[in-house]
Amino acid sequence: MKIAIAQINPTVGDIEGNCTRIINTATELARRVDLVVFPELSLVGYPPRDLLDRDWFVSRAADATTAIAKATRSMESCGVLFGAPVRDADCRGCLRNAAILAAGGQIVSVHAKSLLPSYDVFDEARYFDPAESVSTASFSGKVLGISVGEDAWTIPDLAQGRNIGSLDAIGESVANGAQLIVNISASPFEVGVDRTRYELMRAHVLKHRVPMVFVNQVGGNDDVLFDGRSMAFSADGHLLSIGGAFEEWIEIVDASANERRACFEPLDEVKSIHDALVMGIRDYVRKCGFSKVVVGVSGGIDSAVVCCLAAQALGPANVLGITNPSQYSSKGSVEDSQLLASRLGIHLEVIPIHSLYSAYLDVLSKHLDGIEDSVAAENIQARIRGNIWMAFSNQRGYLVLTAGNKSELAVGYCTLYGDMSGALAVLADVPKTIVYKLAEYINRERELIPRAILEKPPSAELRPGQLDQDTLPPYSILDEILRCYIEEGFSPEEIVARGFDGGTVSWVVRAVDRSEYKRRQAPPGLRVTSKAFGTGRRMPIAARHS
Repeated sequence: MKIAIAQINPTVGDIEGNCTRIINTATELARRVDLVVFPELSLVGYPPRDLLDRDWFVSRAADATTAIAKATRSMESCGVLFGAPVRDADCRGCLRNAAILAAGGQIVSVHAKSLLPSYDVFDEARYFDPAESVSTASFSGKVLGISVGEDAWTIPDLAQGRNIGSLDAIGESVANGAQLIVNISASPFEVGVDRTRYELMRAHVLKHRVPMVFVNQVGGNDDVLFDGRSMAFSADGHLLSIGGAFEEWIEIVDASANERRACFEPLDEVKSIHDALVMGIRDYVRKCGFSKVVVGVSGGIDSAVVCCLAAQALGPANVLGITNPSQYSSKGSVEDSQLLASRLGIHLEVIPIHSLYSAYLDVLSKHLDGIEDSVAAENIQARIRGNIWMAFSNQRGYLVLTAGNKSELAVGYCTLYGDMSGALAVLADVPKTIVYKLAEYINRERELIPRAILEKPPSAELRPGQLDQDTLPPYSILDEILRCYIEEGFSPEEIVARGFDGGTVSWVVRAVDRSEYKRRQAPPGLRVTSKAFGTGRRMPIAARHS
């Protein structure tokens, strides 16, 4: 049986566009294969979130599902397997997350998802009802065991803490005669997840001795990024094919083949983060209907990395850098910003803020005693800069990309309505120590980011001689404490038991907790770790818990 894996990048909500893409792709492949397989919810994009609460949206999806089925009439004997939301008439209108097999002008079978994830970025139990049984489908002389997403994450040692209960959708399909396992998925990217997926799918194959095809979504949808890396295995566990990362990919595989035709190589951590962020910027800007961005360029490493990522994602002509020197900005910061812009080929506007800052202080000093030497005065500078970036955004229709990293955002070392102003927080899930590794990766072939930017001590340059380390623990220590507290969920006591200073841990934990209100107002940040700020981390603001 020849199968075309169609690892596509759908746009959430664009039912008409996604439908057309599915039909056109399947039509092009129909003469060469028996089945074309698309990712989970590929008709509506993943995750559609509260669009699923709109009856008109679900009805449009149903109409498009019918249109795809009718289109298969002209595809000879080729079938199309795709993901869509489906109303179950037998369950008083229950909504299912389903895989739909269409061929010969009609819907052949519907296979609903049983395990509905409700952790991290997932909230499927809010919208869908679980399948009540596992079914197979007979097609093209084969019995297919068709499953959706989470239903394949049932190998206990690889389930990563998921509550899988007693369900074994893959095993039940094989027990019912499945000769080929097909799993359509929308499995998000995080560092290292590609290895887990590979081991998971191969474990199913080795357990049941049945070939398997896994088709995953690719692309960025808001803060959630999908890396693709679709796979096909022979019955003996040999890897027949593996899709590219962070790019659309179509491959034809023969499910009856039984020799290794591809080798699995796990994604490099830093390269995968780099490529994920480039894709995330490109898709966020494009899918929001924009083409150009603004980046505030400070002469520091964070904004330099964001400029490089944006230039690669969108092209240098579509990136505008703005540097806003104050009386506290070093000469080197301005020169480094200009050198960076020159090397990238982006346009840089130099707009000093000395006079604006002085005007603010003149007005506020009449009402706020001592403001000249306060943190409030430092933040005024950041807010002036943010206002300038937003003025360009409003006037020219550009999106503002913010450059704050995860370490800063975690402990609140950032200014609301200042450096946090913007439409997308590119590095919001990237710790400072990884930002430096990203910079070195960007410079791997030639020096785009000036060496001076990498070597200077980090500073917000909001007061004379200011350095990040005057306020924060060393980033190597801070980032590890943050990883333990945010990603691992350890208590302060458990973190101290791992050898960290108790006073430092206490300060970091308090800073994280009291900065929750800031993060609630931050722009969406691209997710690359197992626990990003935003939709995947839902903490109370007015609370006492640490």
